[in-house]
Amino acid sequence: MKRLDEVADRIAVKNSAGHQRVLTVAAGHGLVDQETYFNKRVASADLSGYWIVEPGDFVYNKSTSKDAPWGVIARWDGDEPAVVTTLYIVFRAHPNIESDYLLHACNGTYFFNSIRGTLREGARSHGLLNVRLAEFFGAQLVVPPVDEQRRIVDVMALVDAQSEALVAEADSLIRLSRARRSQLVNDESVPEVRAHQAFEFSTGVRRTPDRANGPNMTRYLRSANVGYGSLDLSDVLEMNYEPHEREKFSLRNGDVLVSEGSASAKAVGMPAVWRNEIPGPVCFQMTLLRLRAIAEVCTPDFAFQWCLWAYEAGRFLDVAGGTNIKHISAKRSRQMPVRLPSLTRQREITLELDSLGVQLTSTRSELAQLCSFRSSFLSSLLSQEIEIPEAYDLLLAGVA
Repeated sequence: MKRLDEVADRIAVKNSAGHQRVLTVAAGHGLVDQETYFNKRVASADLSGYWIVEPGDFVYNKSTSKDAPWGVIARWDGDEPAVVTTLYIVFRAHPNIESDYLLHACNGTYFFNSIRGTLREGARSHGLLNVRLAEFFGAQLVVPPVDEQRRIVDVMALVDAQSEALVAEADSLIRLSRARRSQLVNDESVPEVRAHQAFEFSTGVRRTPDRANGPNMTRYLRSANVGYGSLDLSDVLEMNYEPHEREKFSLRNGDVLVSEGSASAKAVGMPAVWRNEIPGPVCFQMTLLRLRAIAEVCTPDFAFQWCLWAYEAGRFLDVAGGTNIKHISAKRSRQMPVRLPSLTRQREITLELDSLGVQLTSTRSELAQLCSFRSSFLSSLLSQEIEIPEAYDLLLAGVA
């Protein structure tokens, strides 16, 4: 066991050299170029007061997030110096510790657990931990001999390579699904109808203060619950619906919910399908449009695939009004053109697209399992619950 200050030094060099590249530590992405990540530079015009980060230096971002409740430590793997805000802590590894190993150890649960009791959210900075330098550099690390550090780094590289392969596979499936959906759903040989001839359109009720309590409290979905092709049901709210409203606005299996408006153009028209995930009745709010396939004209699965295509192709955004906050209405969307094939062909199309969706879900599930395994496996390696034998070195020598 060693303290961080036994294997690394704090670096606090101001930017007198005039470096202009500004870095940000982002959870899940590491140290990234600010202009590339945000499509703009959010740093101040005068960078002379920023810390210089040399290639190989480590940076601690004290900002908390869902994925990183105690902040994130990243290493700068660029080939030239850059700068970061002085809200970050910069440090550099000693020669007696493998840099890759230190990166693993500093993001392990053991490291943050050793100082967790001292980490407090700043009184004036919501979401930013108040971390004292002495406490941070006093955090405990497991530091095995260098040979064992290298074994851990090598084994974890294999796990990470598999994760990267799964991410690449998922990205390929997404691109394939979108391209194939565009071909099948927007087949120009199929005649067009207006959307209202294929789907029933409904807008939900407005949430008002008088609905906060009542005898018919009912769960409902809102824009925050609708993602790109999926529903987030971790936070479903309730409000009062009169019995006739509950009947009118209740969701049925196969109903498609489309996000009606948002300050972000990316979210306008984002669709998800309701599959009775929660026992009913469940209704929907005014921020959503409900599209329900007309029986004997359109299948619910085809309605969902059409909505996905309309979102991906920007067709919902095309019919959105507003300047800063875009908004689509049932009236505008009812007039959208839909290429509507026969019911038999609709089923064939959705069968093919659903099969691609199943492959994507399977790949994402495998990736999630691997991420979970990675976390527990690394923790076991760092705590020495699992040890890599010296014979591993001989195995690598044989492969080489």
